[in-house]
Amino acid sequence: MPEQKRIDCLKCIHFYVTWDPKLPKGCKAFGFKSQGLPSQVVFSSSGKPCMHFAAKPSR
Repeated sequence: MPEQKRIDCLKCIHFYVTWDPKLPKGCKAFGFKSQGLPSQVVFSSSGKPCMHFAAKPSR
């Protein structure tokens, strides 16, 4: 199987940091919080890379 390009959630407009210490990372596009990066949770659950990645505008 070819190696998939790793998606960096920190560069995505849908990523946010939550106030929940047990689930500190969230994804607004999919509407969930997790301990790990949301893109890794999506890949482990579906076997496909995140399809909602949208890069933050550069400063």
